[in-house]
Parts: sequence; C-alpha cells; structure tokens
Amino acid sequence: MTAELGISSEDAVTPDGMRIYAIGDIHGCHDLMAEMHRRIMAEIMADRPKDWRIVYLGDYVDRGPDSRQVIDFLAHATQTDPRVIALAGNHDIGFLSFLSEPRAECMFAAYGGEATARSYGVTIDFHPPEVLARGHAALQEAMPHHHMKFLHSLKLSATFGDFFFAHAGIRPGVPLDAQSSGDLVWIREQFLEFRGLHPKVVVHGHTPAASAEILPNRINLDTRAFHSGRLTAMAFEGGRKRLLEVTRSIEPAG
Repeated sequence: MTAELGISSEDAVTPDGMRIYAIGDIHGCHDLMAEMHRRIMAEIMADRPKDWRIVYLGDYVDRGPDSRQVIDFLAHATQTDPRVIALAGNHDIGFLSFLSEPRAECMFAAYGGEATARSYGVTIDFHPPEVLARGHAALQEAMPHHHMKFLHSLKLSATFGDFFFAHAGIRPGVPLDAQSSGDLVWIREQFLEFRGLHPKVVVHGHTPAASAEILPNRINLDTRAFHSGRLTAMAFEGGRKRLLEVTRSIEPAG
C-alpha cells in the first residue's frame, strides 16, 4: 500500500539495512531502562546491522524513584552517539515548565513530581507559596547543567522509513510535518479512537496498556513500567517486528 493511501503495520518497513529499537515510557525506572539498553546494545554488537537507531519515546521523569539517573544516562547516551534519540514526553515538558515557573497547580505537582525532586536530593512541598519557592530554588540548584541541556534538546518526533515516532501520537488528517507540539506529546482520544491508516505507522507511548498494542495504524509501547515492573520495546528491521521486555519482580520504593 502506498504512503499516499496510508500504510499498515503489517506492511511497514524500515530503511534498507536499518534496525530500529523503540522503547516505551520510563518514568524514573532507571534499573529497567539500563537493562533494556544493555540488552539492545548487546544485540547490536553481536549482529552488526548496517545501521541502527534507538528511539526513546519520552516520559523519563516522575513517579519512579530514579529520574535523575535516567536523565543522566540518556544525556550521556545521546551525546555519545547520535543514533540514540530521545523524544520529549509530556512529563518531561512539565518538569521543564515547573523549573521555569513554579506553580502548585501544575502537572509536575499533580503527577509524581515529588519523586523526581527526591531523586535530586530535594524534598518539595507545593503549599504554601513560600515553601514551594524554597523547594523550587533547591531543585534548580540541584539540577546539573547538562541535565537542563538534555531536557531542552528533546525532539518532538522522528521518522524512519514507514514509521513515525512520537510520545503521544498524531492528529489524524494533519500532515506529519504539520503536527502541533501539543498533539505530539498530549493527544489521546482523537488519535487512539481513529481506525484509518496514517501516512506512516505511528509508534508511541503516553497511554498505559496492560501489554504492547500492535494495531494496523499504530503501535503503543507504554506498559506502565513504574506500576507493572515491565518495560517494553520493539525492534523493527525491514518488515520484521519483534517485542522485547525487561521485568523486575519487586516494585521500586517510592
């Protein structure tokens, strides 16, 4: 099926000779992420594909205990090799927004930001305003410069062959190169409920599922790593698709 008419996940292929790994939402689970990355790199070193990419689909912070370690790892990995790509998730953008303008009523405060702060050695309370201001200042002070640089460098999407990678998804009917930043990191119902084919197969996270969702028009790799103890990825090579999972037997503290 041609790209003009839309392409299905069954027919989608990578560029010739390229293997792509996409990894679902991390949410502070450094242990799972580090093991997944180790396994992927071991495969790459053993198989020596002609070309490769590792695409992290965003949401590196909040909820889990080790957001700082996750950011430190990815900042180093993306700086060391541009074939490792980190996309922005709504939680990552929410973290940056809080660092820029601390508010008690914000995503960072409502959805696990206190765990992110703890990973930087900061105990933060969001009320009253003077306490929030002190916690915000301490968190800013604790943030290494290269962590801020990494967060500001996050891409909103990536595309290779017949696949389009974004944290949340796309708005159906809008050309891929005209998608809004808000939709790429936030969209849910309009994207998830759409049953038609897109110009490319959309590989995403953002919406937790009990297991990877492999549908004709999209592939969802968010398996709620912090709560399930299971991080999911998929390898794409030519027309082949293969799931990878890393699990832990004990829930993290936090």
